[in-house]
Amino acid sequence: MDVLGRYRNLIVLVTVLFAQVLGLAVQVKRTSDSEPTRLIRVWAVGAVSPFEEGLHWLQTSTSGIWHNYLYLRGVRAENRDLKQQIQQMRLEQVRMSQDAAQAHRLQSLLEFKEQFISQTMAAQVIGWSGSEQSRSVYIDKGAREGIKPDMAVITKDGIVGKVLQVFGTNPLERSVSQVLLINDQTSGVGAILDQARLQGILRGTPSGDVVLEKVMSDETVPVGELVLTSGGDGIFPKGLPVGKVTKVSPGSELFLNIRVRPAANLSRLEEVLVVTKIDERQAQPEQAGPIRAVDILAERLPTVPPKQDAATQGADKATAGGTGAVTPNAAVPNVGAPSGTPRANAPKGGTPQAAAPSGGVASGGVPGAATVAVKKAAASAPSPVAASPAVGSTVTTTPATQPATALPKPATKPVKSTVTPKPQPAAQDTPQ
Repeated sequence: MDVLGRYRNLIVLVTVLFAQVLGLAVQVKRTSDSEPTRLIRVWAVGAVSPFEEGLHWLQTSTSGIWHNYLYLRGVRAENRDLKQQIQQMRLEQVRMSQDAAQAHRLQSLLEFKEQFISQTMAAQVIGWSGSEQSRSVYIDKGAREGIKPDMAVITKDGIVGKVLQVFGTNPLERSVSQVLLINDQTSGVGAILDQARLQGILRGTPSGDVVLEKVMSDETVPVGELVLTSGGDGIFPKGLPVGKVTKVSPGSELFLNIRVRPAANLSRLEEVLVVTKIDERQAQPEQAGPIRAVDILAERLPTVPPKQDAATQGADKATAGGTGAVTPNAAVPNVGAPSGTPRANAPKGGTPQAAAPSGGVASGGVPGAATVAVKKAAASAPSPVAASPAVGSTVTTTPATQPATALPKPATKPVKSTVTPKPQPAAQDTPQ
């Protein structure tokens, strides 16, 4: 009370000055770019803002510490569940890869052929049909670009239709094509359900919807089932996306009424792809595991050469023997053989034998035929008559020393031959 009584006038003065400044602050407006603001509001915001910023920083820091370091009760259980899911997905991946390899092996065993789109041509939509009853588009590629009727037209989302008519064969005619869309009532596409594996025919309706027909009413078709091409129409390859099932209801004649939403937006077509070539490739089995050591050894082992025919063998023997002449199916004397060695007939059957060189025999132990010159010289030269063996006697032909250039001869066996008691002049060796 003493302080208030002593400084009463000063306190009243300060209070009056503060009231006047406050009144001026309320009345005076601070002009800004957006709108005018009173000075008292600017002061209040400037005084309160530091405290608000401090409170906000404290709240953010506390929340981050709590969520990042302290609130970890469910992280361990969540991590354990994720690890189990990863292990299960790895097992599923291994099983699917084994099933795929087995499917490829079975396909190759059954000589299964797969269809692949190997060549396409990009085209731009330049026109639409002017009637609701005929739903078709026109593209800027025609006969001059190799487009033909019944070629499939697709997009990146799914199938669109097929080429109906082609123009441009006349030089004065524009090269364009008419494409019949799948939602036309005269179209038809072979389709199959992805999971249920039920086949049907995809057709359009006068209203522009797409329905799947010829599916029995006792079958169960879930909504959202993916519809693919079956390849039975001979136009679209198997496995292309068609659309999804949106509605299933009982139809007439014991068939279901299945409505399908096309995968491609048929009302907003601008660029399409025309399938110009489809390849049929043979299914090849995949290498499921590492190569076995048995397979590597089988590749490195020597193989048996292919068996040659008689003419080729005779030519090889003639080349290896030197200057031998081929004399098919003829009995010739053994030129240069020692005295007392009978002649041997050539094998019957028309097989040519290679002539052995002078003084030797052909490879294989069979006496060879002399050349024509040697025979003439032997016939004209005087020589003592060799002693002929007795009738019915058995003699063994001993092959002479074989030249170094001859092929390796196998082990010979004694050859039994019966010769007639006919004197045979012995021929002298002709110098080579």
